Amino acid sequence: MTDPSAGLEEISIQAMSLVGTPYRYGGNTPDAGFDCSGLVRYVVARAANVNLPRTTEAMGTRGSSLDRSEVASGDLVFFNTTGRANSHVGIYVGQNRFVHAPSSGGTVRLEDMGKPYWASRYNGARRVVAGAVNLPPAPATPLPAPALAPLVPEPAPLPDDDDPIAAFADR
Repeated sequence: MTDPSAGLEEISIQAMSLVGTPYRYGGNTPDAGFDCSGLVRYVVARAANVNLPRTTEAMGTRGSSLDRSEVASGDLVFFNTTGRANSHVGIYVGQNRFVHAPSSGGTVRLEDMGKPYWASRYNGARRVVAGAVNLPPAPATPLPAPALAPLVPEPAPLPDDDDPIAAFADR
């Protein structure tokens, strides 16, 4: 029995391991090469035991839609690269980067979603692994630690005449 919530991290690890694999239109294995949907389908099936459809358009209807702030490693990210929604798909791996199979003559690669080309074509993201938990984003700056009260109050200082050791020190 597999734990589907563990699939998100495994999806990004698997995707990263395929960086450098040749692009091939219609390709869906490391030996044959990958196109974008073939890569995503292959990785998600192996890492999370989830069977996705073959086309990016159909993948764009699976799982749950995410706000940009909710996207986590292992989620699918979609782009409009041909004038139609969800014409390209990749796997988000964190730090505003995704792995994808871009085009003929290229290889599977890691890309920055902040680059103007990708940022202007971003269509959305979907989580296709059932049971994965949306974690709140980490705060941009660390919050100050709350002041802690001492567990045992410090004793009040003793007057010199009540200090038995001080009495011997004067002798």
